Amino acid sequence: MNKFTNPIAITDSITLGGDRLVLFAGPCAAESYDICMETGTQVKAICEKLGVDYVFKASFDKANRTSSGSYRGPSMDMGLEILAMVRQNLNVPVVTDVHESYQCNEVAAVVDVLQIPAFLCRQTDLLKAAARTGKAVKVKKGQFMAPEDMKYAVDKVRGEGNEKIFLTERGASFGYHNLVVDMRSLPVMRQYTPVVFDVTHSVQQPGGMGGTSGGQREFAPFLARAAAAAGVDGFFIETHPAPEKALSDGPNMIPLHEMEAFVTTLKKFWDLQRSV
Repeated sequence: MNKFTNPIAITDSITLGGDRLVLFAGPCAAESYDICMETGTQVKAICEKLGVDYVFKASFDKANRTSSGSYRGPSMDMGLEILAMVRQNLNVPVVTDVHESYQCNEVAAVVDVLQIPAFLCRQTDLLKAAARTGKAVKVKKGQFMAPEDMKYAVDKVRGEGNEKIFLTERGASFGYHNLVVDMRSLPVMRQYTPVVFDVTHSVQQPGGMGGTSGGQREFAPFLARAAAAAGVDGFFIETHPAPEKALSDGPNMIPLHEMEAFVTTLKKFWDLQRSV
């Protein structure tokens, strides 16, 4: 049950489900070019040191915030401009979220991977529009979804002729303001596609701070090591130079200065799992 059939090429040089670990990491929102470059530069250096493939992550819009007063992002135009500059200046692939079908083609012209947010993983038109761009499509498992039901999201993308589809585990709703991770979901979903484990959203407390989401980043190392031992193909980690000042999801992000030690440990557990 723990193996899928086909690795997928995210870019010409990065394969998910192959012999190298892939890390998707960056700030939650593309707050500014400077924040994105500072974060991306340091994470890229860490990945090069450890032999990990790196995909930069930031969102131009956080359309699924609890409160209408929460920070959403720099706007689509400005956000895509930031992502394009980061992609060019750091020479790394980029992943970002799309929330509406009409966004897909414009976003695909700038980034390498389109991410479907967990709340939207059943949206057929969005999945198909993302698939038709020909770019890799990263679908987050909904907090309300059984892992075996994610097969149908995979089928929607493949039905458009796009085989570059992979899934992401980010926890399941457990009562109010709480998520749990069922590690059984990882081998279940790996029957269909490569799987990425979202470290930081799995410790999120949705809506747990009175209109904004909280988080328990102290539990991130435990869940990440467990996922590495269970078997995944990559990790998704939101990080920031100063999470306490981040404009979105600060409580569950890993501080940038802790990322090298964090990823080093993950890589050891990942390597160990592959050897047994």
